[in-house]
Amino acid sequence: MPRRSLRSLRAALPLDRYLSTVEELPPLLTSSSLFNNDAPLEIEVGSGKGLFMQTASAAEPDHNFLGIEIAHKYAASAAARLARNEQSNARMVAGDAEPLFQAKIPEGSLEAVHVYFPDPWWKTRHKGRRVLNEAFIENATRCLRIGGRFHFWTDVLDYFESTIEKAALVAPNLGPPIPEIAPAAEHDLDYRTHFERRSRKHRIPVYRVCYRKQA
Repeated sequence: MPRRSLRSLRAALPLDRYLSTVEELPPLLTSSSLFNNDAPLEIEVGSGKGLFMQTASAAEPDHNFLGIEIAHKYAASAAARLARNEQSNARMVAGDAEPLFQAKIPEGSLEAVHVYFPDPWWKTRHKGRRVLNEAFIENATRCLRIGGRFHFWTDVLDYFESTIEKAALVAPNLGPPIPEIAPAAEHDLDYRTHFERRSRKHRIPVYRVCYRKQA
């Protein structure tokens, strides 16, 4: 589904604590360098408007959350959402996640990686642009601690099946895929992402899986 337009940001809303470009990041991305503490760090790739970042960081105040969104305007919108709620355990990065996982995230340092409803790149010639390619899956697995979680949700069956196959091939230590069942929403924002909300309202099947790194 295409993304909807964004509401304009409040001009006076300071985002310095909540939004960085790749160039502004420290050499290594850890809870210590980003949040000045040693709490478990979870990363969401493709945060969109930031609904997951808002709800997850509020629900897990003892964890830190870093959202990576390639579209700067969406990263800024998600950062503004965090700023409005003064959520000190979450922040956004505007940029490409793949090189960050390759070079800036220490091995075995992450509690969880979240990828929800990534762009499916429908055309065959464009499928190489999908974020869940072999290199990313390998790097994400390397960055997870043993027992760390990898969550992947999509409403595109082809994307789901191909990702499961890639993970089994390039990251067997990620462990077997574990189906996830989302609880019924209790209110209109009780969803992991805006895409999940739309998919469930329109009765579109959503394929959900979680891995726990074994070694």
